[in-house]
Amino acid sequence: MRFLPTTLAGACLIEPEHRGDSRGHFARTFCDAEFGAAGLETRFPQQNSSFNHAAGTLRGMHFQNAPAAEVKVVRCTRGAIRDIIIDLRPDSVSYLKWEAFELTEENDRQLYVPKGFAHGYITLTDQSAVSYLVSTPYTPAAEGGVRWNDPAFGIDWGMEVRQISDKDANWPDYRPHEGGLL
Repeated sequence: MRFLPTTLAGACLIEPEHRGDSRGHFARTFCDAEFGAAGLETRFPQQNSSFNHAAGTLRGMHFQNAPAAEVKVVRCTRGAIRDIIIDLRPDSVSYLKWEAFELTEENDRQLYVPKGFAHGYITLTDQSAVSYLVSTPYTPAAEGGVRWNDPAFGIDWGMEVRQISDKDANWPDYRPHEGGLL
């Protein structure tokens, strides 16, 4: 695996190293030793998946507050998504900055999302599927989020939002230490 830095401190893109032959290819998507050597989280007690019927479906922007803050490793296993992360760590050099990544079944990339980040995505294709490794089991009392179109971030989603849940549409605007990461 190759671990590629992003513009946001602590986040990285992970590219598998495919080994191919006439049958197709093989690649590791997780290796405890390689993640550890890169200084990344190695414990993932939960794996989640989501399926999305239509292009333009938005899910986000989610996080969990401490002590249940979580690292995510996100991979698009079918179709394509535009994955967005926002650094909400007040002591970070990239605080309040966001970055977008195209994750597709073809490029097979994964996005490593550190604790203290909000995460979401918009589907670029119909019939898309996403898989997440998560470092902390879902804890409803720790759940948080910020509004997908909060002017404090000015996120470019790259396309029109056609589907969004009421919950995701109604997350509050970000206010440091109010509904944000504590």
